[in-house]
Formats: sequence, C-alpha cells, structure tokens
Amino acid sequence: MNTTHQGAAVDARGIGVEGPRGWAFQGIDISAEPGALIAVQGSSGSGRTCLLLALTGRMRITAGEATVARLPLPKRMGTVRSRTAIAHVPGVVELEPALTVGEHLKEQALLGHRFQGLSASLPWGRRQKEATRARIDAALAVVGLDPASLVKGLRTAVRDLERIEALRLSVALGIMHGPQLLAVDDVDLKLSAAERAEAWELLRDVTRTGTTVVAAGSEAPADAVLVRTTPAPAAADTIAAPAAKAPEAPAAEAPAAKPAAGKTPAADAPGAAGTGTESATHTGTDEEEAADAFAETGRA
Repeated sequence: MNTTHQGAAVDARGIGVEGPRGWAFQGIDISAEPGALIAVQGSSGSGRTCLLLALTGRMRITAGEATVARLPLPKRMGTVRSRTAIAHVPGVVELEPALTVGEHLKEQALLGHRFQGLSASLPWGRRQKEATRARIDAALAVVGLDPASLVKGLRTAVRDLERIEALRLSVALGIMHGPQLLAVDDVDLKLSAAERAEAWELLRDVTRTGTTVVAAGSEAPADAVLVRTTPAPAAADTIAAPAAKAPEAPAAEAPAAKPAAGKTPAADAPGAAGTGTESATHTGTDEEEAADAFAETGRA
C-alpha cells in the first residue's frame, strides 16, 4: 500500500456508550489495521454517530475496551482526539452554507496553525503562505475536488455545491492536517447509486495515503471492515414486554371494556405509551449525546 504516513490501528472489544437516557450503542467489536476502510452500518438511532465520536476521542466509552493508534480509550481520549479528525457529522462538524469553498479552506488552514502552536496572525511570511497553499492543494488532490470545475471556483458558496462536492470538501478539511484516523458520517445520504459508489471510492483514496477511515453509511462496500450497530437490547425488551400484556385488560372486564377502550391508548395502556417513549428516547440519545460531546470539546 502506498502511504505517506502511518494510519491508526483500531481494536475494540465489547465497547459501548451509555448516557442518561440509556445505551447509545453497545457490544461493538472492531479489528482493523492502519489504513483500513471501516464501514459502520445501522438503523437510525442505533448509535452510528456516537460510535464515530467515541473512536475519535470525542465521546467517552462506558463499557468494553478499545485502542486507537495503540492508545487506550477512554484513558487517552485527549491524545486520540489530537490524532484524529471528523468530517460531515451533522450537529458537530458541518459546512456553513453561506461561506465559500475558499473561505472554508482558509479557515481550516488558520485553525491548523493555531492548534500546532504557530502564530495565525497576518501578514504571514512567504514561506508560511507557500506551505499553507501546498497543504490545501494536497488535500484537494486527494479528494478529487478541482476548484476550476466549480461554478465560481473557490468563490463558490457551499449552498451551491452538489452533495458529492460538499462531501469532498468536508473530507478535504478533515485530512488537511494529516490525521491518523478520519471519521465520516452519513457518507451516502441522499446520493444516487452512482454517487454512492463515488463517495466510497473517495474514502478509499484517503486510505491510500495511509489514513484509516471509519465511515457510517447505508451500504458498505465489500472490501471494507464491516461494523454493525443495532438498537440496545434493553430498549427492545422494554418495548416487547408491555405489548404482550396489553390484551389481558379487556378480557378481565367484559361489560366495561368497550367504554374504557377509548381511553386506554392515551391514559391506561403502558404498552403503547412505553413503546413510544422507548423509541423516542433511543433515537434521541444518538443526537443528544453527539451534541453533548460537541459542547464539551468545542470545535472538533
């Protein structure tokens, strides 16, 4: 494999994240070499986003054991966070529709200098400008985004980009400062079949530079390390139990059953109420935990 730097190996055994409203995900096993493409599949609310944040040190795992780049989680979360990047994660890292492609690239370059302890004040020296330009060009080349192909070049606003172009820009921003692992959410959301294939090929191009990529999507390519997330078993058990008992109430009160039946779904049916509550709680956990992680860590 042609690499420019060493990616992060990922090893996880039975990891999970439990929040105030229950498990976001649990029982996940991963074994991937540096430079691997890891595809995360799962239904909405099954914890895909939380898994990406956990593997990049942006959310604390509460069960199991994991290492990323040989660094244990959650003990070395800060170091893992500094060696990883996230892209295209709604609610955590998103493109600003009103900003241009050039403005996003420039901002990311400035943030990189800041995080590396370098002065971001202008004017820069020629050497700094050339190094920044080279870094931006290299990132755009890896993701296959040619500014000349855009409507207004680097002055094209994000709102005017096609979805696949926006994904390419997001990934370019993520890899600009050479992370060992890049996490990408909703890779193939609202893309055509041809665009989905294009998106996964884009991520393969990133792995060819040596970077490990973990991406959540609906259809994983055959050559990826597949990881599946599913709703927590506890939530499924809670939903099933009341549903089995619900029919018993009408059988016990034959004459009064009909009048009471109209009120049962709203007030007296723990099975129905429990089902709705559990579903909403579990779906909300993924999004709310992601928002909490962002609030705690700041700009990712």
